[in-house]
Order: sequence, then C-alpha cells, then structure tokens
Amino acid sequence: MSMRELTRPPRLQRGDTVALVAPAGPVPEELLEAGLAQLRAWELDVRVGKHVLDRHPRLDYLAGTDADRAADLQEAWCDPQVSAVFCARGGYGCLRMIDHLDFAELAKAGPKVLVGSSDVTALHEVFTAELGLVTIFAPMVATKAFAHDEKARGHLRRTLFEPQGVTILTGRSAQTMVPGRALGVTYGGNLSLLAGSLGAGVAARPPERGIALLEDVTEEPYRLDRFLIQLIRAGFFQGATGIALGSWTDCGPPGEVYAMLENLLGGLGVPILWELGFGHCEAQRTVPLGVAAELDADAQRLSILQPALR
Repeated sequence: MSMRELTRPPRLQRGDTVALVAPAGPVPEELLEAGLAQLRAWELDVRVGKHVLDRHPRLDYLAGTDADRAADLQEAWCDPQVSAVFCARGGYGCLRMIDHLDFAELAKAGPKVLVGSSDVTALHEVFTAELGLVTIFAPMVATKAFAHDEKARGHLRRTLFEPQGVTILTGRSAQTMVPGRALGVTYGGNLSLLAGSLGAGVAARPPERGIALLEDVTEEPYRLDRFLIQLIRAGFFQGATGIALGSWTDCGPPGEVYAMLENLLGGLGVPILWELGFGHCEAQRTVPLGVAAELDADAQRLSILQPALR
C-alpha cells in the first residue's frame, strides 16, 4: 500500500515548554485563563504569544493584525525550547496570515506538534504541504471544549503524552453509513476550511490512499453540499479509501445533513462512518492528521496504526 510518509513530531513530556498563539479569532480572556491553568496542571511551561489578547483595530472578528498573529506563530515555532504550539481558538483568520509565515525558517526549526481544529484546518493543510508534518486536530485551549470538557481535554492529553494508548477512536453516536473496512492515511478536517484552502492555494495534496475526515459547525445543509461538490470536483476524494464523518453541530436537522452527505459521498464506493465524535461536539475526540489508520465502518471505529507522536 502506497502511503506518504509524514514526519511524526516527538510526544510531550512533563516539564516541556509549549507555546500558545491566536492565529484566528479574538480570544475570550476568561476561557484563556481557564485553559492555561489546565495546560499548567499538565506540568507544561507555557509561553503565551504577545498578541494573543489583541483585537484587530478595524475587524472585530480577528485577534490582532495578520502580521502580528503570524509573528507570534513564527516566533513560537522557531523557538528551540518550544516542543508544541497550541492554538487558542478558531473562528476565522488563519488563511489571512499564511503569507506572513516564512516556511523555510519554520522547516529549520525541526518537527514540533501543532494542536488546533476548526479554522486551524488551514494551518494543518499548509503545515502538511510545506513541512511534511503529522499534526493534531484537537480542542483548542481558550474554548469550552478544552477548558471545561474533561473528556475532550483528557483525550487530547493522552494523545500528546501517551499516544500509544489512544489508537482506537469511537463515538457514542457513531453509525455505519456505508459498510466496509479501509486502510489509509488520515487527512482533512473542517469541511468549509478545506474548500476554502483549495482556492487559496494552500491545500495539501491528498494521500494516494487516504481516510478523509470531515466535520463542520453552523453551516446549512445546502452550503455543506456546495463545499463537498467543490472538494469532489477538485479531486479531494480521488485517493480516498474511506471517510470518517465527525460532528455537524447547528448545521440544521441531522437527518437532512445525513441524507445530503449520503447522497454525495455514498456513490464513491468506500466505507463511510457517521458521527465519530470529532469536531465541534461534547467529549470531542482528538484525531491525528497524516498517520496510517484503519477505518472499520461496521465496527464503528477508526484505529490509528502508528502512534501520532514518536
């Protein structure tokens, strides 16, 4: 089986230095403090980017200017003492600041762990494409999913510190959409951001044999339909051997979302699992992107075949 080999960064250990940055939307201070307290409880030394609590002077949906948000990420990643970079929250903004990053310098800094989800999908894509790294699609520090959801936080902690112990992912609401089993490399993330990354020229080339992961939040079924058509027409599923669907919170009636996804994806002839429990949901599962995995839609599980971190 042909699988692209991405570099797995080292796992975290107590006492490691990690950085927190805000690459997208403005960060709520109370959630930030609660999340930082949890990170410190893991015995990590946390460095907070100097622009994390900034607000863009004119655009209130951004945490600071594009250049400042990128500078925090660049500085954190290139700091030789930093082992992982955590994103504070999503929202919108990662695509805007990518042109301010110096990928040659980021590559010299060596493999590190990138942690985030939602809008951070744009960073997962470009870090895969430019740096060839396995990344971690997970709850973000200044969100309720991290600060106040013990199950979500615990699953992320185990993935970062004991990745060999979290190799089987299941969801409480998981269902078989299309039966079967498949081997491939995990790729994907937030559906609307994947569609946006295509047109922005930062999308990573999908694996030759891949298990596509898709989720979204607050998008009407017809908009999800449009994003999926974009991905299908762009060849996003060309090498897909299976598809694992996450949560579709506030995307309209679940039955409508299910019917649309089944209508568009069911004809691809690959196993599909509905509602694996990653994305914008309670007890959010952490999923590594860029690792070999087996999807068993009949048993409703995704098995990670090599620990996400080494």
